[in-house]
Amino acid sequence: MLELRSEFLMQLSAELDDAQVLGDVPLGTRRIMYMKRGAFAGPRLKGEVLPGGGDWVLLRADGAAELDIRLTLRTDDGNLIYTTCGGIFDVTPELRRRILEGEDIDPSEYYFRTTLAFETGAGSYRWLNRLVAVGVGRRTAAGMVTDIFAVR
Repeated sequence: MLELRSEFLMQLSAELDDAQVLGDVPLGTRRIMYMKRGAFAGPRLKGEVLPGGGDWVLLRADGAAELDIRLTLRTDDGNLIYTTCGGIFDVTPELRRRILEGEDIDPSEYYFRTTLAFETGAGSYRWLNRLVAVGVGRRTAAGMVTDIFAVR
């Protein structure tokens, strides 16, 4: 059996706008949250999360939320990296309320995982185009913080 290995790629934090709640749509309840700002840093890259990305969340009938996150990173040397993330955020309504009220809830009490893909034309970051990455997230009152790992 092959072993799955990973290495830390970066930590990404983002501040989100209030949710736009579309209400009940055919597949569940749709909520859209745009990113205001953010930052990322790791051993090989760092910079800012540009405004305008967001999360097109679908709250399913079983209570879990499907994440559809799209954002643009600008590295500290001025290069752009488009990032897409799919994932699951599974938290009880009570914990969600407490998080949004500003309480620091241990992320072990809920499930927030993503898979990430990157696109860039910047020569020094093209290695990102060839990786699969996973994120382990934490929701905060203002947004989210995700530790991202490259799968090797």
